[in-house]
Amino acid sequence: MRKWTARAGWAALSATIAIIVALASWEPFYAEQGSAPVERQYRAEIVRDAYGVPHIYGATDADTAFGVAIAHAEDDFSTLQDVVAMSRGRYGAIAGEEGAAVDYAYHLLDARGTAERHYPELPEDTRALFDAYASGLNQYAREHPAEVKLANLFPVGGVDVAAGFALRQPFFFGLGNVIQPLVEGTPMLPEFGPPTPATNGKSAHAWPLPWGEDGALSGSNAFAIAPKRSDDGVTRLVSNSHQPWRGGVAWYELTVESGEGWHFTGANFPGSPFPFLGHNEDLGWTNTVNRPDMIDVYRLEMDESGTRYRLDGKWRDLESRTVTLPVRIGPVVLPVRRTVYRSVHGPVIVNTEGAFAIRYGGIDNIDQLDAYYRLNKAKNLGEWQAQLARMAIPSTNFVYADKAGNIAYVYNAAIPDRPRGYDWRGVLPGDDGRAIWKGPVAFAALPKLINPASGWLYNSNNEPFTAAGAGSDIPRSSVAPEMGVELKQTNRSRRAWKLLSAAPVIGRAALEAIKYDTAYERAGYVADLWDALERLDLPAGSDLAKARALLVDWDFTADGKGRSDALALLMIKDFMSAEYQNKPLPDVREKLEWAVEHLKQHFGRIDPPMADLLRLRQGQGASRVDLPLDGGSDTLRASTTWDVEEDGRLSVKHGDSYILFVEWEPGKPVRSQSIQPFGAATTRPQNPHHTDQARLFATKKLKPVHFWREDVLANARRRYVVESN
Repeated sequence: MRKWTARAGWAALSATIAIIVALASWEPFYAEQGSAPVERQYRAEIVRDAYGVPHIYGATDADTAFGVAIAHAEDDFSTLQDVVAMSRGRYGAIAGEEGAAVDYAYHLLDARGTAERHYPELPEDTRALFDAYASGLNQYAREHPAEVKLANLFPVGGVDVAAGFALRQPFFFGLGNVIQPLVEGTPMLPEFGPPTPATNGKSAHAWPLPWGEDGALSGSNAFAIAPKRSDDGVTRLVSNSHQPWRGGVAWYELTVESGEGWHFTGANFPGSPFPFLGHNEDLGWTNTVNRPDMIDVYRLEMDESGTRYRLDGKWRDLESRTVTLPVRIGPVVLPVRRTVYRSVHGPVIVNTEGAFAIRYGGIDNIDQLDAYYRLNKAKNLGEWQAQLARMAIPSTNFVYADKAGNIAYVYNAAIPDRPRGYDWRGVLPGDDGRAIWKGPVAFAALPKLINPASGWLYNSNNEPFTAAGAGSDIPRSSVAPEMGVELKQTNRSRRAWKLLSAAPVIGRAALEAIKYDTAYERAGYVADLWDALERLDLPAGSDLAKARALLVDWDFTADGKGRSDALALLMIKDFMSAEYQNKPLPDVREKLEWAVEHLKQHFGRIDPPMADLLRLRQGQGASRVDLPLDGGSDTLRASTTWDVEEDGRLSVKHGDSYILFVEWEPGKPVRSQSIQPFGAATTRPQNPHHTDQARLFATKKLKPVHFWREDVLANARRRYVVESN
């Protein structure tokens, strides 16, 4: 009997081991194999300056794109692999449940199908650019197999890179805020509810994806000053995007140049062969996130079987496909089966309330791959506008300047051309084909300003109707309400409009002071918070009463000099986030209690210096930095969000990121300066450029951009050639 028991035990153990081995190894074999582009020879030269920023040269644009992939992989192959995994529906095998949410979105939106359908339609030179970039990633993976996270993740092709674009772009204008409540069947249903200026009635839930804080990008600033308003006749552009400091939408700085006329400096996201913003010899632009109503939801009328939906009096089959999501849990990867649906409207989510189709601006379109490439090579305002007029880039504001002294602002968005007669803020009738719009509004309908009389332009994620000052701003009445343009201000926009309007001239020093401003206006959610604080009934002499007194006397400036700054910093962040996402404001007393307790526990007082609380932290060992910061959530000097660490300090992870000042002085070549929070090699702790920009960033200093080749070579610290093999 004992022998049989032992044999059974060994059999059970063997079966368990076999299951564990299978769960640890199935995913790479199950995953669809990528296909490398047709092999060809590429050659690029990479020159790195004192801060490790790569300047990449090639005889052709494709050669340069190959070099972009190699240079970026040298600095951050880890994040590039995450992006590649997202573009192939395999991120859950790396990042677990959070990654599986990305993979579900990948299948729901048919990112792969979109790329495969439309990649062959792109111009040949654009496809050559993406294929060359993919070849660079493949080569780095072959030459550094120990760094590869997932088996069979490589090779990839240009279509894989394109799929990543198709997946990520809709989340910049809030698609996650619609997907999550539909998946969960919560508050948004059965109706979106009354419209608000912040969301145009759409849900304010957040989809936990890794390319935005709380499901949305929390801010950016952009400024353009015409020569007539500057004190020295110089045209200036300031790019001040607020992005996460790590991950798939963290900026990577680079300069590209080729023998085919591509010469541009700026920054891209992992997975892109070209910069998304920056400047060339003649012009430059930057972006801020805008939030027009780009998404519509339709309630489908289903038959009893749940497999067909009614449209214009006829029943149609609901497309369905079962997908396998890999979900890493410790050493094993679980296969989770999910069904994704699609109707003629777009992706469909089925929940306990019914079946709901989603349609969004830019759906089934990857023309942005070509448009961004052409923008990089535009030579004047007309060529630049012509690319935006294609309506290929689904969203984001553009603020522009050029060497001729032109400045421009375009509220860029592929806003659906919606027919009248429907409540576009609510759930639409899915059985009415007339409610299925076919494309975007005309470019002429978008709010825009070219060379305003004020001589300045800005955007800080605010409505487009405050952009250039009194007498130059666009009237709200000029834009049809069906377009769903947001009607809101941020504290940053209030401050920028006020400071720019008050300045008689806006030279370099004045512009820097505005960009690094740390003040709040007592308006909007800030006013609501302080009004609520003053109404609180608190025990006399209590720590809460003392904290309230400090806040009531605050100078509304997060410069780190006042006794109230740390308390104010802790109070404002969640109110800013709630207002931005159209959530109910937090309970003021509960928030005050938390802030007081946090400061007492970790600092022994309720009024520590803000510099002790708000920190820039990165690295280990010799590369470790731990530096004080100022600014706050929704100040022009932005320290937007943070992780609360074990010692109670706030380690900033999102806010001012890549900052670029560009100047065109009459008769002289363009010049620029930039800075990043950490360094070029964000995920390489042993690299000397892991944190070498941090002290400059913390002290509001910039470093030179070596745009011109003679300048690059004069300041080179490393110069080498990479070739395909």
